[in-house]
Amino acid sequence: MSNEFAALIERGNAARYAGDFAGAEAAYRGALAMKPDNAPVQSALGLNALAQGRYAEGWPLYEQRRHAQPLPIERAGIPEWRDEALAGKSLIVWPEQGLGDEIQMARYAPLLRIIGAGVVLVCSPPLVELFRPLGVRIAALADDTALPRTDFYCRNFSLPARFNTTLESIPAAPYLAAPSETRTGGVGIVWRGNPAHPNDAGRSLPSADLLTPLAAKARLIDLQTPRGDFRDTAARVQALDLVITVDTAMAHLCGALGVRCWVMLPAERCDWRWMTGRDDSPWYPSLRLFRQTTPGDWAGVVDRMLEALPA
Repeated sequence: MSNEFAALIERGNAARYAGDFAGAEAAYRGALAMKPDNAPVQSALGLNALAQGRYAEGWPLYEQRRHAQPLPIERAGIPEWRDEALAGKSLIVWPEQGLGDEIQMARYAPLLRIIGAGVVLVCSPPLVELFRPLGVRIAALADDTALPRTDFYCRNFSLPARFNTTLESIPAAPYLAAPSETRTGGVGIVWRGNPAHPNDAGRSLPSADLLTPLAAKARLIDLQTPRGDFRDTAARVQALDLVITVDTAMAHLCGALGVRCWVMLPAERCDWRWMTGRDDSPWYPSLRLFRQTTPGDWAGVVDRMLEALPA
């Protein structure tokens, strides 16, 4: 049975990465018929539902990841928030995954404050100053993080489930702001993501040269090399006409700021939050999505962006 179980998971993952969500669901449910309590498969089934916008179904399934992905906060003896009333209570929000994910979920911090919680938002150090305007206490994540004693903790990616988030009720963007540099115009470009990302080869461009044709219509400004923290980067992008990026934290930053941004997406293994078959994002109204039509065809994406740029 173990070989068949593993084969079903592999089949489900391959189908989901290819955008065959019905095939993925069938494989995952077949695996769960063998092992109903398997948390990684439940979580994968949740991601499959989220990619289709089936949020009411997807969030509870995705919650099962916590059984397979423990966090340091869970060793602190603080109870997990499970929908208890928060008025007059304190809550520490703990980050999961990458910098872009932290930016995406930061929109919930003000909502927690509105319902009466004393919020401590833990985040990666480069995001600390960017998150200051959210109106909650910000704490930098470090190996030796001294945890404040709070009544509850919550993973940041559990917040959509706690707020019963649907496509229609996603907390609005923009929700971040930073002082702007003097407006310079131009088009900022980011062509490569974190090399440690499991799909970096699929979501990053092999070379910045692929974007060279865009220089016929726009002054290109290299944003690939960081300069300061994310608050500094926010100031830079707000001074531009447009940002073009692959699927990186830059896309989330621009969306959270309300900065106009075009996101280049791969044909396969596209992240769940960009969904499928649409060129907009319910999470970030200022974003426009340009998808590969065939795997590896970034040139075709660049051609469509060149056509969309004003003369």
